[in-house]
Amino acid sequence: MKASSANMRDPEHLGSVSSLPITQPAAAEQISHGGNLDAARRRFPGAPEPWIDLSTGINPAPFPIPDLPAEIWSRLPMRSEEEELLAAAAMRYRVADPGMIVAAPGTQALIQLLPRFLPMSSVEILGPTYEEHEACWIRQGHRVSVVSDLDRSNRADVVIVVNPNNPTGRVIPSSALRTVAQALAKKNGLLVVDEAFVDVLPETASVVSDLPPATIVLRSFGKTYGLAGLRLGFAIADTSLASRIRAELGPWAVSGPALRIGKAALCNPHWLAATTTRLQSDQQRLDAMLEAAGFAVLGGTPLFRLARHFEAVKIVEHLGRHGVHVRAFSHEPQWLRFGLPGGEAAWNRLSTALLGA
Repeated sequence: MKASSANMRDPEHLGSVSSLPITQPAAAEQISHGGNLDAARRRFPGAPEPWIDLSTGINPAPFPIPDLPAEIWSRLPMRSEEEELLAAAAMRYRVADPGMIVAAPGTQALIQLLPRFLPMSSVEILGPTYEEHEACWIRQGHRVSVVSDLDRSNRADVVIVVNPNNPTGRVIPSSALRTVAQALAKKNGLLVVDEAFVDVLPETASVVSDLPPATIVLRSFGKTYGLAGLRLGFAIADTSLASRIRAELGPWAVSGPALRIGKAALCNPHWLAATTTRLQSDQQRLDAMLEAAGFAVLGGTPLFRLARHFEAVKIVEHLGRHGVHVRAFSHEPQWLRFGLPGGEAAWNRLSTALLGA
Protein backbone atom coordinates (compact mmCIF):
# COMPACT_ATOMS: atom_id res chain seq x y z
CA MET A 1 0.00 0.00 0.00
CA LYS A 2 1.60 3.20 -1.15
CA ALA A 3 -0.91 5.92 -0.32
CA SER A 4 -0.54 8.12 2.73
CA SER A 5 -2.19 7.28 6.05
CA ALA A 6 -4.70 10.07 5.49
CA ASN A 7 -5.65 8.55 2.17
CA MET A 8 -6.35 5.23 3.87
CA ARG A 9 -9.53 6.78 5.20
CA ASP A 10 -10.51 8.10 1.77
CA PRO A 11 -12.25 5.44 -0.34
CA GLU A 12 -11.03 7.09 -3.52
CA HIS A 13 -7.46 6.17 -2.58
CA LEU A 14 -8.08 2.55 -1.71
CA GLY A 15 -7.95 1.53 -5.34
CA SER A 16 -10.75 -0.15 -7.26
CA VAL A 17 -11.27 -3.45 -8.96
CA SER A 18 -10.76 -1.82 -12.36
CA SER A 19 -7.55 -0.07 -11.33
CA LEU A 20 -5.83 -3.08 -9.78
CA PRO A 21 -3.43 -5.11 -11.90
CA ILE A 22 -4.95 -8.31 -13.22
CA THR A 23 -3.46 -11.29 -11.43
CA GLN A 24 -4.06 -14.97 -11.87
CA PRO A 25 -6.04 -16.09 -8.80
CA ALA A 26 -4.60 -18.94 -6.85
CA ALA A 27 -6.31 -22.25 -7.34
CA ALA A 28 -9.19 -22.60 -4.90
CA GLU A 29 -8.67 -25.32 -2.33
CA GLN A 30 -11.56 -27.22 -0.82
CA ILE A 31 -11.97 -26.06 2.77
CA SER A 32 -13.75 -28.27 5.26
CA HIS A 33 -16.53 -26.51 7.15
CA GLY A 34 -19.05 -27.54 9.73
CA GLY A 35 -22.70 -27.99 8.90
CA ASN A 36 -22.34 -30.28 5.87
CA LEU A 37 -24.95 -32.82 6.92
CA ASP A 38 -25.34 -34.14 3.37
CA ALA A 39 -21.77 -35.44 3.48
CA ALA A 40 -22.29 -36.89 6.97
CA ARG A 41 -25.41 -38.74 5.82
CA ARG A 42 -23.56 -40.19 2.84
CA ARG A 43 -20.71 -41.29 5.08
CA PHE A 44 -22.97 -42.87 7.70
CA PRO A 45 -26.09 -44.00 5.83
CA GLY A 46 -27.33 -46.14 8.71
CA ALA A 47 -27.18 -43.38 11.34
CA PRO A 48 -30.42 -42.60 13.17
CA GLU A 49 -32.43 -39.54 12.21
CA PRO A 50 -32.72 -36.73 12.98
CA TRP A 51 -29.04 -35.95 13.02
CA ILE A 52 -27.66 -33.81 15.82
CA ASP A 53 -25.42 -31.25 14.12
CA LEU A 54 -22.79 -30.06 16.60
CA SER A 55 -20.29 -29.18 13.87
CA THR A 56 -21.03 -25.44 13.89
CA GLY A 57 -21.03 -22.68 16.51
CA ILE A 58 -24.64 -21.69 15.87
CA ASN A 59 -27.02 -21.07 18.77
CA PRO A 60 -29.43 -24.05 18.76
CA ALA A 61 -32.24 -21.93 20.28
CA PRO A 62 -32.81 -19.20 17.66
CA PHE A 63 -34.39 -15.80 18.05
CA PRO A 64 -38.12 -16.17 17.41
CA ILE A 65 -38.98 -14.90 13.95
CA PRO A 66 -41.60 -12.14 14.12
CA ASP A 67 -44.63 -12.00 11.85
CA LEU A 68 -43.69 -10.50 8.49
CA PRO A 69 -46.00 -8.72 6.06
CA ALA A 70 -46.65 -10.76 2.91
CA GLU A 71 -45.43 -7.99 0.61
CA ILE A 72 -41.92 -8.12 2.06
CA TRP A 73 -41.37 -11.28 -0.01
CA SER A 74 -42.57 -9.75 -3.28
CA ARG A 75 -40.87 -6.35 -3.42
CA LEU A 76 -37.30 -5.12 -3.32
CA PRO A 77 -35.93 -4.07 0.08
CA MET A 78 -36.36 -0.36 0.78
CA ARG A 79 -33.54 1.95 1.79
CA SER A 80 -35.54 3.04 4.84
CA GLU A 81 -35.61 -0.58 6.06
CA GLU A 82 -31.86 -0.84 5.71
CA GLU A 83 -31.40 2.43 7.61
CA GLU A 84 -33.60 1.11 10.43
CA LEU A 85 -31.47 -2.03 10.63
CA LEU A 86 -28.25 0.00 10.70
CA ALA A 87 -29.65 2.20 13.48
CA ALA A 88 -30.51 -0.93 15.48
CA ALA A 89 -27.03 -2.33 14.86
CA ALA A 90 -25.43 0.96 15.93
CA MET A 91 -27.39 0.87 19.18
CA ARG A 92 -26.62 -2.81 19.82
CA TYR A 93 -22.89 -2.52 19.04
CA ARG A 94 -22.49 0.94 20.64
CA VAL A 95 -21.34 2.59 17.41
CA ALA A 96 -21.85 6.37 17.39
CA ASP A 97 -22.60 6.75 13.67
CA PRO A 98 -24.79 4.24 11.75
CA GLY A 99 -22.91 5.38 8.65
CA MET A 100 -19.96 3.35 9.94
CA ILE A 101 -21.94 0.11 9.58
CA VAL A 102 -22.48 -1.87 6.39
CA ALA A 103 -25.06 -4.67 6.20
CA ALA A 104 -24.10 -7.66 4.07
CA PRO A 105 -25.52 -11.09 3.23
CA GLY A 106 -23.36 -12.75 5.89
CA THR A 107 -19.81 -12.06 7.01
CA GLN A 108 -18.53 -14.67 4.56
CA ALA A 109 -19.49 -12.28 1.74
CA LEU A 110 -17.40 -9.56 3.40
CA ILE A 111 -14.45 -11.90 3.91
CA GLN A 112 -14.50 -12.59 0.17
CA LEU A 113 -15.01 -8.94 -0.79
CA LEU A 114 -12.20 -7.24 1.12
CA PRO A 115 -9.28 -8.81 -0.78
CA ARG A 116 -10.84 -7.75 -4.09
CA PHE A 117 -10.69 -4.00 -3.70
CA LEU A 118 -7.52 -3.51 -1.65
CA PRO A 119 -4.18 -3.14 -3.45
CA MET A 120 -1.88 -6.14 -3.53
CA SER A 121 -0.62 -6.44 0.04
CA SER A 122 1.40 -8.44 2.50
CA VAL A 123 -1.20 -10.10 4.71
CA GLU A 124 -0.58 -11.78 8.05
CA ILE A 125 -3.30 -13.78 9.79
CA LEU A 126 -3.17 -14.71 13.46
CA GLY A 127 -3.74 -18.45 13.44
CA PRO A 128 -4.62 -21.18 13.28
CA THR A 129 -8.08 -19.79 12.64
CA TYR A 130 -11.05 -19.73 10.25
CA GLU A 131 -9.42 -20.80 7.01
CA GLU A 132 -11.58 -18.75 4.64
CA HIS A 133 -9.61 -15.61 5.53
CA GLU A 134 -6.39 -17.13 4.22
CA ALA A 135 -8.02 -18.71 1.17
CA CYS A 136 -9.80 -15.54 0.04
CA TRP A 137 -6.72 -13.31 0.24
CA ILE A 138 -4.54 -15.90 -1.52
CA ARG A 139 -7.15 -16.31 -4.25
CA GLN A 140 -6.82 -12.61 -5.14
CA GLY A 141 -3.03 -12.75 -5.37
CA HIS A 142 -2.04 -11.23 -2.03
CA ARG A 143 1.05 -12.45 -0.17
CA VAL A 144 -0.35 -14.29 2.85
CA SER A 145 1.22 -15.92 5.87
CA VAL A 146 -0.22 -17.27 9.09
CA VAL A 147 1.57 -16.17 12.26
CA SER A 148 1.30 -17.47 15.80
CA ASP A 149 1.40 -14.13 17.63
CA LEU A 150 0.86 -10.45 16.90
CA ASP A 151 4.48 -9.58 17.63
CA ARG A 152 5.37 -11.29 14.37
CA SER A 153 2.95 -9.20 12.28
CA ASN A 154 4.89 -5.92 12.27
CA ARG A 155 5.91 -6.17 8.62
CA ALA A 156 2.45 -6.71 7.17
CA ASP A 157 0.24 -4.27 5.27
CA VAL A 158 -2.90 -6.09 6.44
CA VAL A 159 -3.33 -7.97 9.71
CA ILE A 160 -6.32 -10.25 10.33
CA VAL A 161 -7.41 -11.37 13.78
CA VAL A 162 -10.43 -13.55 14.58
CA ASN A 163 -11.43 -12.49 18.08
CA PRO A 164 -12.50 -14.62 19.89
CA ASN A 165 -10.70 -17.12 17.76
CA ASN A 166 -12.37 -19.99 15.96
CA PRO A 167 -11.75 -22.73 17.02
CA THR A 168 -9.53 -22.08 20.05
CA GLY A 169 -11.54 -19.28 21.68
CA ARG A 170 -8.40 -17.22 22.28
CA VAL A 171 -9.24 -13.56 23.00
CA ILE A 172 -6.73 -10.82 22.16
CA PRO A 173 -7.17 -7.83 24.50
CA SER A 174 -8.55 -4.70 22.91
CA SER A 175 -5.46 -2.80 24.05
CA ALA A 176 -3.22 -5.09 22.01
CA LEU A 177 -5.42 -4.70 18.94
CA ARG A 178 -5.33 -0.92 19.28
CA THR A 179 -1.53 -1.00 19.36
CA VAL A 180 -1.47 -3.02 16.15
CA ALA A 181 -4.02 -0.73 14.50
CA GLN A 182 -2.06 2.40 15.36
CA ALA A 183 1.12 0.92 13.90
CA LEU A 184 -0.70 -0.10 10.72
CA ALA A 185 -2.33 3.32 10.35
CA LYS A 186 1.10 4.99 10.31
CA LYS A 187 2.04 3.03 7.17
CA ASN A 188 -1.39 3.07 5.50
CA GLY A 189 -2.12 -0.48 6.59
CA LEU A 190 -5.32 -2.15 7.70
CA LEU A 191 -6.44 -4.26 10.65
CA VAL A 192 -9.36 -6.65 10.10
CA VAL A 193 -10.96 -7.99 13.28
CA ASP A 194 -13.48 -10.79 12.80
CA GLU A 195 -15.75 -10.69 15.87
CA ALA A 196 -18.14 -13.39 14.70
CA PHE A 197 -18.48 -14.94 18.18
CA VAL A 198 -18.07 -11.88 20.40
CA ASP A 199 -21.76 -11.11 21.08
CA VAL A 200 -21.97 -13.33 24.16
CA LEU A 201 -18.69 -12.10 25.66
CA PRO A 202 -18.29 -8.96 27.80
CA GLU A 203 -18.59 -5.78 25.75
CA THR A 204 -14.96 -4.92 26.54
CA ALA A 205 -13.89 -7.81 24.29
CA SER A 206 -14.96 -5.81 21.22
CA VAL A 207 -13.23 -2.77 19.74
CA VAL A 208 -16.24 -1.39 17.87
CA SER A 209 -17.46 1.14 20.45
CA ASP A 210 -14.15 3.01 20.16
CA LEU A 211 -12.96 1.92 16.74
CA PRO A 212 -9.18 2.15 16.26
CA PRO A 213 -7.80 3.84 13.14
CA ALA A 214 -7.41 1.80 9.95
CA THR A 215 -9.65 -0.97 11.28
CA ILE A 216 -12.54 -2.98 9.88
CA VAL A 217 -14.58 -5.08 12.30
CA LEU A 218 -16.77 -7.92 11.05
CA ARG A 219 -19.82 -8.91 13.12
CA SER A 220 -21.91 -12.00 12.46
CA PHE A 221 -25.65 -12.06 13.12
CA GLY A 222 -26.62 -15.66 12.45
CA LYS A 223 -24.42 -17.40 15.01
CA THR A 224 -25.58 -15.80 18.25
CA TYR A 225 -29.15 -15.29 17.08
CA GLY A 226 -29.31 -18.84 15.71
CA LEU A 227 -30.47 -17.75 12.25
CA ALA A 228 -27.49 -18.60 10.06
CA GLY A 229 -29.78 -19.32 7.11
CA LEU A 230 -30.91 -15.68 7.12
CA ARG A 231 -27.45 -14.65 5.83
CA LEU A 232 -26.80 -11.37 7.61
CA GLY A 233 -23.58 -9.79 8.83
CA PHE A 234 -21.96 -6.39 9.27
CA ALA A 235 -18.74 -4.53 8.56
CA ILE A 236 -17.90 -1.62 10.85
CA ALA A 237 -15.32 0.91 9.72
CA ASP A 238 -14.54 4.58 9.22
CA THR A 239 -17.43 6.15 7.31
CA SER A 240 -15.39 6.64 4.13
CA LEU A 241 -14.26 3.03 4.08
CA ALA A 242 -17.75 1.85 5.03
CA SER A 243 -19.12 3.76 2.04
CA ARG A 244 -16.66 2.02 -0.23
CA ILE A 245 -17.63 -1.42 1.09
CA ARG A 246 -21.31 -0.55 0.69
CA ALA A 247 -20.72 0.51 -2.93
CA GLU A 248 -18.86 -2.73 -3.69
CA LEU A 249 -21.77 -4.78 -2.32
CA GLY A 250 -24.21 -2.92 -4.53
CA PRO A 251 -27.92 -2.28 -4.06
CA TRP A 252 -30.27 -4.71 -2.29
CA ALA A 253 -27.40 -6.72 -0.82
CA VAL A 254 -29.55 -7.84 2.12
CA SER A 255 -33.03 -9.28 1.69
CA GLY A 256 -36.13 -7.54 3.02
CA PRO A 257 -36.93 -10.34 5.49
CA ALA A 258 -33.35 -10.25 6.80
CA LEU A 259 -33.56 -6.47 7.31
CA ARG A 260 -36.81 -6.79 9.25
CA ILE A 261 -35.81 -9.81 11.38
CA GLY A 262 -32.34 -8.41 12.05
CA LYS A 263 -33.80 -5.16 13.32
CA ALA A 264 -36.23 -6.96 15.64
CA ALA A 265 -33.46 -9.11 17.10
CA LEU A 266 -30.91 -6.35 17.57
CA CYS A 267 -33.55 -4.21 19.32
CA ASN A 268 -34.21 -6.94 21.91
CA PRO A 269 -31.49 -6.75 24.58
CA HIS A 270 -33.52 -8.86 27.01
CA TRP A 271 -33.46 -11.85 24.66
CA LEU A 272 -29.70 -11.51 24.22
CA ALA A 273 -29.10 -11.26 27.99
CA ALA A 274 -31.18 -14.36 28.69
CA THR A 275 -29.52 -16.21 25.82
CA THR A 276 -26.04 -15.32 27.07
CA THR A 277 -26.87 -16.69 30.53
CA ARG A 278 -28.24 -19.92 29.06
CA LEU A 279 -25.25 -20.39 26.73
CA GLN A 280 -22.80 -19.94 29.60
CA SER A 281 -24.65 -22.59 31.61
CA ASP A 282 -24.75 -24.95 28.61
CA GLN A 283 -21.04 -24.39 28.03
CA GLN A 284 -20.30 -25.61 31.56
CA ARG A 285 -22.57 -28.61 31.08
CA LEU A 286 -20.87 -29.56 27.82
CA ASP A 287 -17.41 -29.17 29.35
CA ALA A 288 -18.35 -31.55 32.17
CA MET A 289 -19.79 -34.06 29.67
CA LEU A 290 -16.66 -33.98 27.51
CA GLU A 291 -14.32 -34.32 30.49
CA ALA A 292 -16.34 -37.30 31.74
CA ALA A 293 -15.76 -38.91 28.33
CA GLY A 294 -11.99 -38.47 28.61
CA PHE A 295 -11.56 -35.23 26.65
CA ALA A 296 -9.30 -32.35 27.64
CA VAL A 297 -11.21 -29.13 27.00
CA LEU A 298 -8.81 -26.70 25.31
CA GLY A 299 -11.05 -23.65 25.02
CA GLY A 300 -13.77 -22.19 22.85
CA THR A 301 -16.60 -19.74 23.41
CA PRO A 302 -20.07 -20.11 24.94
CA LEU A 303 -21.24 -21.22 21.46
CA PHE A 304 -18.70 -24.01 20.92
CA ARG A 305 -16.01 -25.98 22.76
CA LEU A 306 -12.68 -27.23 21.47
CA ALA A 307 -11.51 -30.48 23.01
CA ARG A 308 -8.62 -32.91 22.55
CA HIS A 309 -8.71 -36.69 22.65
CA PHE A 310 -6.04 -39.16 21.55
CA GLU A 311 -8.75 -41.27 19.91
CA ALA A 312 -10.50 -38.33 18.23
CA VAL A 313 -10.55 -39.94 14.77
CA LYS A 314 -12.27 -43.05 16.10
CA ILE A 315 -14.69 -40.94 18.15
CA VAL A 316 -15.78 -39.05 15.02
CA GLU A 317 -16.64 -42.41 13.44
CA HIS A 318 -18.47 -43.60 16.54
CA LEU A 319 -20.49 -40.40 16.90
CA GLY A 320 -21.30 -40.41 13.19
CA ARG A 321 -22.77 -43.89 13.43
CA HIS A 322 -24.98 -42.51 16.22
CA GLY A 323 -26.14 -39.56 14.10
CA VAL A 324 -24.00 -36.94 15.86
CA HIS A 325 -21.97 -34.64 13.61
CA VAL A 326 -18.92 -32.83 15.08
CA ARG A 327 -16.13 -30.77 13.55
CA ALA A 328 -12.79 -32.49 13.02
CA PHE A 329 -9.53 -30.84 11.89
CA SER A 330 -7.13 -32.49 9.44
CA HIS A 331 -4.21 -30.35 10.65
CA GLU A 332 -4.89 -31.26 14.31
CA PRO A 333 -6.24 -34.83 14.26
CA GLN A 334 -6.69 -34.91 18.05
CA TRP A 335 -8.95 -31.85 18.06
CA LEU A 336 -12.74 -31.91 17.90
CA ARG A 337 -15.07 -28.92 18.09
CA PHE A 338 -18.49 -29.39 19.64
CA GLY A 339 -21.40 -27.01 19.27
CA LEU A 340 -24.17 -26.97 21.85
CA PRO A 341 -27.03 -29.50 21.69
CA GLY A 342 -30.52 -28.08 21.48
CA GLY A 343 -33.02 -29.63 23.89
CA GLU A 344 -32.81 -32.45 26.42
CA ALA A 345 -33.24 -35.20 23.84
CA ALA A 346 -30.11 -34.01 22.01
CA TRP A 347 -28.15 -33.67 25.25
CA ASN A 348 -29.10 -37.22 26.25
CA ARG A 349 -28.20 -38.67 22.85
CA LEU A 350 -24.80 -36.96 22.95
CA SER A 351 -24.12 -38.20 26.48
CA THR A 352 -25.06 -41.75 25.56
CA ALA A 353 -22.93 -41.68 22.41
CA LEU A 354 -19.89 -40.23 24.20
CA LEU A 355 -20.01 -42.70 27.07
CA GLY A 356 -20.16 -45.55 24.59
CA ALA A 357 -17.20 -44.32 22.55
